[in-house]
Amino acid sequence: MALWSDILKELNDFNEKNKRPGFDEIRRKYLNELYKITSRNTIFYATSWIDPKNHPGTDINVSDIQGFMEVVGELQGDELDLILHSPGGSAEATEAILNYLRTKFKDIRVIIPFAAMSAATMLSCGANSILMGEHSHIGPIDPQIVVRTQLGTQLIPAQAILDQFDMAREETSAKKASVWFPILPQYGPALLVQCKNAQDLSKMLVEEWLSKYMFNGDEDPNLKQKIKEISTFLANHRHLKSHSRFINRNEAEKIGLKIERLEDNTDIQKAVLSAFHAYMLNFSLTPAVKIIENHLGRAFIRHVRIQP
Repeated sequence: MALWSDILKELNDFNEKNKRPGFDEIRRKYLNELYKITSRNTIFYATSWIDPKNHPGTDINVSDIQGFMEVVGELQGDELDLILHSPGGSAEATEAILNYLRTKFKDIRVIIPFAAMSAATMLSCGANSILMGEHSHIGPIDPQIVVRTQLGTQLIPAQAILDQFDMAREETSAKKASVWFPILPQYGPALLVQCKNAQDLSKMLVEEWLSKYMFNGDEDPNLKQKIKEISTFLANHRHLKSHSRFINRNEAEKIGLKIERLEDNTDIQKAVLSAFHAYMLNFSLTPAVKIIENHLGRAFIRHVRIQP
């Protein structure tokens, strides 16, 4: 496996020899090495969300459909390994992406080299299986709602808004209304309904995809209940406490997701992690914030505009 420092040295050597940056060549070299091992179509979807700069544009959004159209069109066969490194984003965009991928591929395996959170966890639930290492994580799928408050625009868990409203209703009826007067105006007329609908959508999509893809053909008589328990766990903000909570591989296995272990195949492990390090260096040293790329070298790259 090429470590972060190994790939950095490789980049520096390439730059010195060729008098130009070698990000594309080295990144694509390691992604193609994974394809040579698995013989499965391979797409890397990664963003710079863990980079300290954390520029905007790292979320899953509708523009990503254009990126996937760019990298899927020339691929042959019905198997896909989707390497996923994302903080999540729009559930609606995630649904559109998965629906598109499913028109092209019958067997999709999501590979998580580090973390696929929120809507990226939802996308993982639309795979036939998830390949995770000891260091890999998924996250809660409880939706976040954009609320404009006196402190500015904030992303707030839908369940937290509903719980706070219940608390306000209880305490205002208990003659503590004055405490809530500065808070209640932020609740628009449709906000609570929006929170409930967003919660229902996340769970509905995950349950539908688990049933249709991950557990397709599973004859377990308790399958429907098992799928419901998975979606309920992932969406349970009251239990998980934080939308940014990391759920490791052991916990993912425990709740019933179909998990493959990255360490079971050393060659695949080395190739996945080498490619991951190459992509992370790309984000650290260039203005790129999102890369969608296939093993043939076809890529959709989004850059951030850097102010002089």
